[in-house]
Amino acid sequence: MIKLLSLFTVVTFPNGACAGSSGDNGTCMTARECSSRGGSANGYCANGFGLCCIFMTSCDSSTSENGTYFVNSGFPSPYDSTGSCELTIIKSHPDVCQIRLDFDRFTIAGPEKMNNVCNQDQFIVSGGNPIPTICGFNQGSHMYIDAGIGSTNPVKLTFVTSGNSFERIWKVRVTQIPCSTIYKADEGCLQYYTGVSGQLKSFNYEPITGLQLSNQDYGICVRMERNFCGIQYTACPDPVNNRSRSFTLSGNSNNPVNAMIGSGAGPNNCANDWLLVPCAANVGRLQPAQALCTDRICGGTFSADLSMQPSSVLSTVKPFRLWFHTDNVESPIDVDNRGFCLNYVQQPCTNNVL
Repeated sequence: MIKLLSLFTVVTFPNGACAGSSGDNGTCMTARECSSRGGSANGYCANGFGLCCIFMTSCDSSTSENGTYFVNSGFPSPYDSTGSCELTIIKSHPDVCQIRLDFDRFTIAGPEKMNNVCNQDQFIVSGGNPIPTICGFNQGSHMYIDAGIGSTNPVKLTFVTSGNSFERIWKVRVTQIPCSTIYKADEGCLQYYTGVSGQLKSFNYEPITGLQLSNQDYGICVRMERNFCGIQYTACPDPVNNRSRSFTLSGNSNNPVNAMIGSGAGPNNCANDWLLVPCAANVGRLQPAQALCTDRICGGTFSADLSMQPSSVLSTVKPFRLWFHTDNVESPIDVDNRGFCLNYVQQPCTNNVL
């Protein structure tokens, strides 16, 4: 006996994540649901029964849709004007406790060149945990924002543009993360990385014209993968400059600058700008039995020793967490520093040095 599909059969499917035909990420929905919620269809999903719904919004708007893209006015064309562009993020569910921002596109005017302060263009996050103001080139970077408890804690994203003519463009993806998920970032981490290896950059790091931003103070975390007990950091290759600037935090980086370590005052200490690597030690160097931990590293060479020779640096303190700090003064001592770019590789527990 042949069974015929009823004309009134209802096909249902979950509102899961999908990839639109444009390459943007969206949510799988019916055409009616996508339209009623203000999205735009961008390809098929659920074996052709659903549409990949993309949510994209711009200035002076609000959203509770997970995966919304916040773009500049006129996107995908650049924006060259002054003003303020704000998005209010409303929780999609009371269980949401973090918001991840992915900077798919992020080019606004950089800091002024004396003290590296973002005083022309600014990206400001308010309503969550304290977030440093950033500017310049940050494509590919991300942030995690603490959304608080309950449903009445809106987070606001604001791009402020002022000053000279500049072709600005931004596309920020907003992901809402429930407290119960395994991919939630650890507490106190503005940036959170997963995987055995990866790359970390300070905001506005760019080897040719980027400048280390002032007034930064935030944690960078790497999830400790199973059966790994340590983590090794190495300054990224710099194919652009004659002398690497991939770790230049203090001093005049137009000249060779040695690694500086430790806190407090003194010519070789890190009292103003620094990257904290807990109990750092150069790879292959045996620490004296009573040696104090090297934590802060600065200067123009990446090394846990006072040295002009860069080195891979190992830390076995758990969880894997760095802390980056800069003050609001650069000139006249600190000149043309780029910030940092580090490659990391987690080290297995079977390694003898661990």
